[in-house]
Amino acid sequence: MRQVAWLWAAVLSLGMGLGLPARAAGPVVLVEVKGVIGVAASAFIARGIEQAVARESPLVILRLDTPGGLVSSTRDIIDTILASPVPVAVYVAPSGARAASAGTYLVYAAHVAAMAPATHLGAATPVSLGAPPAAPRPADRPEDKPAPRPADTTERKVVNDATAYLRALAQLRGRNAEFAEKSVREAATLTAGEAKEAGVIDVVAATVSELLAVIDGRTVTVSGGEHTLATREAAVETITPDWRTRVIAIVTDPNVAYLLLILGFYGLLFELWHPGAAVPGVLGAICLLMALAALAVMPVSYAGLALLVLGLGLMVAEAFSPTLGVLGVGGLAAFVVGSLFLFDAKDLGDLDYGVAWPTIAAAAAASALFFFAVLGAAIKSRRRPVITGMEQMLGAPGEVIEWQGESGLIRTHGETWQARLARSGTLTPGDSVRVVRLDGLTAVVEPMR
Repeated sequence: MRQVAWLWAAVLSLGMGLGLPARAAGPVVLVEVKGVIGVAASAFIARGIEQAVARESPLVILRLDTPGGLVSSTRDIIDTILASPVPVAVYVAPSGARAASAGTYLVYAAHVAAMAPATHLGAATPVSLGAPPAAPRPADRPEDKPAPRPADTTERKVVNDATAYLRALAQLRGRNAEFAEKSVREAATLTAGEAKEAGVIDVVAATVSELLAVIDGRTVTVSGGEHTLATREAAVETITPDWRTRVIAIVTDPNVAYLLLILGFYGLLFELWHPGAAVPGVLGAICLLMALAALAVMPVSYAGLALLVLGLGLMVAEAFSPTLGVLGVGGLAAFVVGSLFLFDAKDLGDLDYGVAWPTIAAAAAASALFFFAVLGAAIKSRRRPVITGMEQMLGAPGEVIEWQGESGLIRTHGETWQARLARSGTLTPGDSVRVVRLDGLTAVVEPMR
């Protein structure tokens, strides 16, 4: 028996030395990544890899379907993948999914890149930082060629940096570096089959089970060295986002953060306008704090935020001290411009990430409606006769109760007043009079004809 045991030990040692796969101690961890790549996705993926390390999992699968996302969040995820001691497979699935823009970077960074049939990847060009360059004028001599605009230089820097980053990932994983460059410079795309033929991905698999069977025994290089995958018939455990991740994903949506900021501002304004209402102030403070917490982890342009706040402030100033539209129109213009530039374009990896036009238009229309309603009420109030205080008596009608000579008593506004005539004459009880002016507590009247 002792000799048999030693024999099995020698066989196992030889198998490990030859790189044969060893059976896994933990299940394969499946992390579902769907939608825009942002702060919530970065935190969720990091948590999934941490759980895989704690459970000694043989593999982490990121099932990916994304249109793109933030550059900073994408780089954070790639750093997490590169530093992971557990192999990470990025699997673009199910059929119909895509790994556009930021998703292409994640595919290139993965230890194992896989796609389901009827999926595609590519279009990794960074967001445009300005208007398209004008067509160059004809030049007969090289020195006549117009110098590039600063915006063109900035765009080239961004594109060159993105190209170098994706080529470096391709060289690290031994994947097609030529397509990596075309994906950035020309927004090139590939289907799953084309990506497999071009050497961009490793596997085309219809299901997770098929993927695990195909990559079983494959050797990959992780942060701790070479690792042989043992995934055939391995159990799969899906990690679902917890409530905190879901809340972060909702709050850090650009449209939601923008609306929370607006609602918070107007809630506090309403509380200041009507002290003691409590509910608007409490809800406004909560919305404002949630918006600030979201903006703190998002690529906010401080110039855009300042314009947005300035616009709201000018419209409020118009409401409290009307200037016949000067502050209101200027505030509305600053509000719209600040909304457009609220997020920093240098960190946007996809054109869809930002405050949507309909959201900006709706917020601007609501603010304009509020502004014009307040302005209209202010203009009407200036034309309306005074109905409070002593001034309300001027021109008020009344009826004579008692009269002797040039003075007597009248009833006006339901009150009895001492009265005298504005000029010589006499009155009788029941006559109608009009108040001309007040002399202390005596109403000076004239008869109504």
